Amino acid sequence: MKFTEEHEWLLADGDIVTVGITTYAAEQLGDVVFVELPEVGTEVTKDDECVVIESVKAASDILAPLDGEIVEVNETLPDNPSLVNEDAMGEAWFFKIKVSDMSPMDDYMDEAAYNEFIE
Repeated sequence: MKFTEEHEWLLADGDIVTVGITTYAAEQLGDVVFVELPEVGTEVTKDDECVVIESVKAASDILAPLDGEIVEVNETLPDNPSLVNEDAMGEAWFFKIKVSDMSPMDDYMDEAAYNEFIE
């Protein structure tokens, strides 16, 4: 698992990367009340806005961490946005992206570096 400075987690399985937000990010947001996911088949470029997430405190955009195509979205989140608060690093993943170039994954933090980053 890798982590971005935007508090996203990335889990690679071959050329498919699952993307979500960290428990820390979910705690900072507070109670999540709305999640808007991208369309399957959407081509994204790194740093494109992919997901809109709203909480009682704020609205945030989740950015694409890599270039690729959205191949799956978590269909349970729009109807159950509070899942982000309950299981941010598990069941509340946002989308899966088919990545053409995996080398940028090397630039992201491992768990130890991320934990140091948020302290």
